[in-house]
Order: sequence, then structure tokens, then C-alpha cells
Amino acid sequence: MSPFDPHTVSLAQAGDEEARERLLASVTPILRAFFRGRTGGAPETDDLVQNALLRVHRGLESLQRADRFKAFAMKAALFELQDYYRGRYTARESLFDPDLPTPGSVGPDDVDLRVDLERAMETLTEHARAILEMREMGYPYTEIAEALDTTEAAVKMQVKRAFERLRTALTGAAVLLAALLGAASGL
Repeated sequence: MSPFDPHTVSLAQAGDEEARERLLASVTPILRAFFRGRTGGAPETDDLVQNALLRVHRGLESLQRADRFKAFAMKAALFELQDYYRGRYTARESLFDPDLPTPGSVGPDDVDLRVDLERAMETLTEHARAILEMREMGYPYTEIAEALDTTEAAVKMQVKRAFERLRTALTGAAVLLAALLGAASGL
């Protein structure tokens, strides 16, 4: 009997812990080989495997076709690999001091920039501002989603839309400033 037979998957979906453990144990070496082949055995390989297994574990109940378990697990692995390539696995464990500017933020000499950014941030909803603040503090998307009782995909979409809105607001402010400076220099 195949370790991924539909009956075992159905049992795992129904809450059979032994069946779930067998499925996860059977797919682990496949995931490990998948990540090693694509990351060259990077130190994060174990993290990638564990996170892919968590995705499989969390999403198992929503799997509609029990005969597609292996494809389901590999899709979870692909999503983890994409996150890895996007830089999700970089070291971010630095202490947050609210009295110090965060890396990449404006300093005290850049008051005009800070005012423009504050005005641009006011164009965002409270929900979007909360998400961006949590991202700035280093929270991963999954933790933000859990804290705000939403999905990871919704959080990512909110970040994308917030950055688009900020870009539009800041670009508009820069164009206005350039026009004012151009008019002032022509006097």
C-alpha cells in the first residue's frame, strides 16, 4: 500500500493522528530532497521542510481530492521555496527600540521627508497601517494574519495595496514640490 493512498489521506483528514503522522513522515524525505536540490543544501533546508510540513498539516482538511496528496504537499513546498527566494528566511531577530529609527527610516535631519511620509500614511486605513507597522517590526506574514484574525494572502494583498497607495501619494507630493520649487526659482 502506498504511503499516500487516498484511504490514509481520508483517515488523516478525519482526525486519525496515526494516519496524519504516517503521511507527514512519508512526505518529509521527498520535501527534503526537493529543497536540497534547489537551495544547494543551504542551512535553512530544515526550516523549509518544517514550514512546508506545517502548511500541509494546516491545509490537509481542505484538500478535496485525497488522491492528490503528494501534489498538494509539493505545492506547499513550492510556496515555501518562493518565500525563501523572496528573502523571508533572512535573519531578522533584532531588538526593536521605539526610541531609535528603524533601518531605512528617515533621520532627524529629514523632517520634510518624515512629514510627507506621515501625510501619505494618513491615506491608509487603520488596518493597513497596523499591518505595515507589524512588518516594519519584523513580524512574518503568518503571525500578522493570526494577530489580525485574517489570512496570510489577505495580509500580503493589504501590504501590496498599501505600498501602491503610498507610492501614489508620495509621487504626487514630489511632483507638487518640484513644481513649487520650479516656480520659486523662476521668480
